[in-house]
Amino acid sequence: MASEPDVLGAFDSDHPPSRSLADDCVHCGFCLPSCPTYVLWGEEMDSPRGRIHLIQQGLDGAPLSDAMAGHFDACLGCLACVTACPSGVRYDELLNATRAQVERRHPRTRSERLLRALVFGLFPYPRRLRLLRAPLAAYRATGADRLGHRLAKHLPPALATMEELAPPARRAPRLPTRVRARGRRRATVGLLTGCVQSAFFGSVSAATARVLALEGCEVLVPRRQGCCGALSAHTGRRDEAARFARATIDAFDAAGVDYVVTDSAGCGSAMKEYVELLADDPRYAGRAERLSARTRDVTELLVELGPVAPRHPVRRTVAYHDACHLAHAQKIRSAPRQLLRGIPELRLVEPAEAELCCGSAGVYNLLEPEPAREFGDRKAERIRATGADLLVAGNPGCLLQITAALRRAGTPLPTAHTIELLDASLRGGS
Repeated sequence: MASEPDVLGAFDSDHPPSRSLADDCVHCGFCLPSCPTYVLWGEEMDSPRGRIHLIQQGLDGAPLSDAMAGHFDACLGCLACVTACPSGVRYDELLNATRAQVERRHPRTRSERLLRALVFGLFPYPRRLRLLRAPLAAYRATGADRLGHRLAKHLPPALATMEELAPPARRAPRLPTRVRARGRRRATVGLLTGCVQSAFFGSVSAATARVLALEGCEVLVPRRQGCCGALSAHTGRRDEAARFARATIDAFDAAGVDYVVTDSAGCGSAMKEYVELLADDPRYAGRAERLSARTRDVTELLVELGPVAPRHPVRRTVAYHDACHLAHAQKIRSAPRQLLRGIPELRLVEPAEAELCCGSAGVYNLLEPEPAREFGDRKAERIRATGADLLVAGNPGCLLQITAALRRAGTPLPTAHTIELLDASLRGGS
């Protein structure tokens, strides 16, 4: 029987946050204007610098209090501070380790436990999600959604947010297991279709497969794949994330591909972190390192390969939103813009405060719905100010979050994933 980890203050001995990483912070404050919660509330303990100070206190023996746990729960994990930090502090690693401790050791209220059981018992499982499509379609077809919008203000915040963010209930196209390259084959790639993506945003994955094929990639879609573990990893559910990661590695190792491609920013970020997540697993550590090294966001790979398929005009003014786990976690900013600027007659505009999170942040908008709503409203205001007639992002969760905020403001705007717009250009500009 495994022994219980030793407990000292806020943290136990099972993967505590690193003292040396926490001590890298020189408290300069460059992170403050990049942190959404600090910008919103102006509270030191709701800034990266303040949270690192709390980690240091916990390592020194301070107990894991409700207040301490609340400051870590309030963090979006957007990692804009990592981009802003001149000292290279790995706040991402500190946050992941701390969240795992909070999730394992901090007692939750009954309502918090029920909400987490619902979210993590549903969202990482595509078959369960697909069962929701028919009820969602009926909800909209009968007009019940209009009544639901009016009643949402009387619901608990998390349920109201679920109602507001409910995705389109279209039947997702079923991708074949192999999509052959057009012309000379330049690479063989495996496509992650994921959990929420496969259930509700299958059109995005279909567009990804078409674009990759037109650019000379043979696309393999393993049937045995499921959730990559991103939702679990980014909320401190380390053991659960590791189980999903091992299954994902098994699926793509068997496919024998040059690259594994994602079209959801959070998924790509999590898969590139498998090397840290499974570092202590002797059976999977090496395999995790190899898969992390082969993982690419679709925009990243397309720019690496270079364009071969002709582009057709798309006459739109596009506001591009940086998904945090693409721009900050994966450091991918120029590739999506380069692809968009390569579309003839498309005008690209940049919203103000582009570095600030929209409030989606995986399942943050469900677990912390009230601040998430404020972040979404702020982001929508900045996007409206651009005068764009189309919003584009590389993460479906961001699009749902900002769409809801624009609707609340009475200024709805069409949205598209980056790859959907490129797909339209390659297919004739529709």
